[in-house]
Amino acid sequence: MSEFTNHKETRVKQLVELFNGILKGENLGQLVVENKQLIESTVPADVISVVDRLVLLKIPMDDLKRGINKLLNLLYKTISECPYYPLAKESFIGCLVENNRILDEHLQEIRPFIREINKSPKNEELRNLLKSKFLEIEKLSNYYLIKENILFPVIEKYEPEYRCLSVMWSFHDDIKRNLKLILEQLSSQKFDLKVFNRLSGDLFFNIYAIKFREERILYPLVEEVIPEKELNALFMESSEVGFPFYQPEFVAENTLAENPEENLVDLETGKLTVEQIKLLFNHLPVDITFVDENDKVGYFSSPKKRIFPRTKSVIGRDVHNCHPPESVHVVEEIVKSFRNGKRDVASFWINMKGQKLLIQYFAIHDEQGIYRGVVEVSQEISEIQNLTGEKRLLDWE
Repeated sequence: MSEFTNHKETRVKQLVELFNGILKGENLGQLVVENKQLIESTVPADVISVVDRLVLLKIPMDDLKRGINKLLNLLYKTISECPYYPLAKESFIGCLVENNRILDEHLQEIRPFIREINKSPKNEELRNLLKSKFLEIEKLSNYYLIKENILFPVIEKYEPEYRCLSVMWSFHDDIKRNLKLILEQLSSQKFDLKVFNRLSGDLFFNIYAIKFREERILYPLVEEVIPEKELNALFMESSEVGFPFYQPEFVAENTLAENPEENLVDLETGKLTVEQIKLLFNHLPVDITFVDENDKVGYFSSPKKRIFPRTKSVIGRDVHNCHPPESVHVVEEIVKSFRNGKRDVASFWINMKGQKLLIQYFAIHDEQGIYRGVVEVSQEISEIQNLTGEKRLLDWE
């Protein structure tokens, strides 16, 4: 076993060197010749370790993704030939793979229409048809939400070299961004065929790249290190998000205690039951997420209409792993400023899906001034912004 581990360590170091050569623009053909034995002896787990180390090197994400694409292109044949035994679709990972399979069918259906639009770019009926097809593809956003918010936290718990997940998350965002731009092009009166082809090409490449990396690199590791029972327990939260293409049937276990806690919690300005506290937070017109002094997510509210999705898998997760890599530096800066007492509040407002969103972070300190964490409060404020004058009377009728 130790010999195998030593060999892996050697391979990983050499793969990092190969990556650096690719990133520096060295002759690719020469690199392949010089590293032929390395390329042919690489196993999927090596890739997990390599990407983990590359992330730790703080390489800019765009450069990192470009280099990883080229490296995995060199390793494609070797990884493809490694034994692969997909699980039944009734299992959690098998369900994800089944969703991938149906996604592939949808993508294949689109290809002929892309060829047709290149022949008749002014055909509005064809553009509308393509738009409906890409809207179907857009459902994969739920698949990525399930991965990012439900599966990734569990992987982080079992696999120390988990940092490849941040790179995969970044590719998710690229895919969703391209889908949005494609739909905008297909809806525009100034349809640009060249832009559409570039976006579609990038979309197809990234979706199939992620599919390969999931099924041939990440998921085999997941099945190896995470107990099947714990994986299948993820069905409950995943069903709340909703699988995009294939929704499995399963029986949800009743996790409610037979005798719920009825003791009152003393809040100094009043005493409430746990149930009353839950109802109170969940009926506020805001999303609330609490992160403790150790940067671990400790709580989130569940209003009827949540702005940003949260799942129970996020509880106990490091807040730095809960954000896409392109924006995590903002979170780190906020937490750092709150912790050292330089700032107490950070506010942002954005437009999203026709809504104006206010996102605020508040530092939490105890009576002794010791930092105890941060609370994130998000609110949809479009209606508030439109308020004018005064309203003093009830006008329900």
